[in-house]
Amino acid sequence: MKRILVCTAQVPFARGGAELLAEGLLQALRQAGHEADLVALPFTRTPHRELLNSALAWRMLDLSQVEDRPVDQVICTKFPSYAVAHPKKVVWLVHQHRQLYDWRGTSWSDWGSQPDDDQLARSLTRLDQQALAEAKRRFSISKIVSQRLQRFNGLASTPLYPPSIYSGRLRQGRYEPYILSISRLDPAKRLDLLLHALTHTEQPVKAIIGGRGPALAELQGLARQLGLEQRVEFRGWMDDQILIDLYADARAVFYAPIDEDFGFATIEALEAAKPVLTAQDSGTVLEFIHDGKTGFVAPAEARAMAARLDTLWASADLAAQLGSNGPAMVANIRWEHVVKQLILD
Repeated sequence: MKRILVCTAQVPFARGGAELLAEGLLQALRQAGHEADLVALPFTRTPHRELLNSALAWRMLDLSQVEDRPVDQVICTKFPSYAVAHPKKVVWLVHQHRQLYDWRGTSWSDWGSQPDDDQLARSLTRLDQQALAEAKRRFSISKIVSQRLQRFNGLASTPLYPPSIYSGRLRQGRYEPYILSISRLDPAKRLDLLLHALTHTEQPVKAIIGGRGPALAELQGLARQLGLEQRVEFRGWMDDQILIDLYADARAVFYAPIDEDFGFATIEALEAAKPVLTAQDSGTVLEFIHDGKTGFVAPAEARAMAARLDTLWASADLAAQLGSNGPAMVANIRWEHVVKQLILD
């Protein structure tokens, strides 16, 4: 048995895939017989100067021991938790600060809008370089995250897919007439694309949207503006069993973020034997969703998405046929394998 700390950054009042990953890992470590706990420090994206302060806060922590007892290992996840210093540090990289790296210069990043951004970018890049290079082992949550790390920092890592916290509990049910969307309500998840697509369907496709996030009010306002009040239901953050039941009985799952790091909704839908409608630029989702096999892959355009929604709405049998290919795609993504890879000898 080892004493292990899982390190993660927490945006106050936000909850999404990174939080679920840390909680799932913590539970898996304990089930494997280790003494494990979670260390989370607050994190804010703006002003940009606070990013460096957040990273330095991690760097100043001494997690080599707690209450005069040694900590055998730390496992770091998202930026900037991996800045912590420990002789036995393993990184399981969720993502770096994407606004600084792959999103820089796009509409998804405001980098360059604040004073000293260039100097700050150099400082953060050097810190990333050092902190990530000193890890005893480096893993990432997907091939795309590994590719980014190699591209921007010249560091190799091994992709290691995270299981859902609902793994083993998801099941195939009926294929009822609703499209399910589960994600943090953030602009990068592109729920507005789903809403606009619904205005172009020939059939009265209905959607249930679960999750919380900064875009909730904007999305609710857009749904009203588009006249979708009777076709779209915002459920917020739901009890686990309610969520599992919704997956079980959905016709299909919509998940079309921009260049996603991973996306728990994808593997949860597949385990529940549900086809996924995604976009051609949705990143890691495309490692699992193959057009016409485990779902549909369409251009990130409302009318193109609407056509696929109509197809799924018209035939529960087709949805079941596509969904039947899903469970085998995720059968080997298990916490036992993850824990074995992350624990140092």
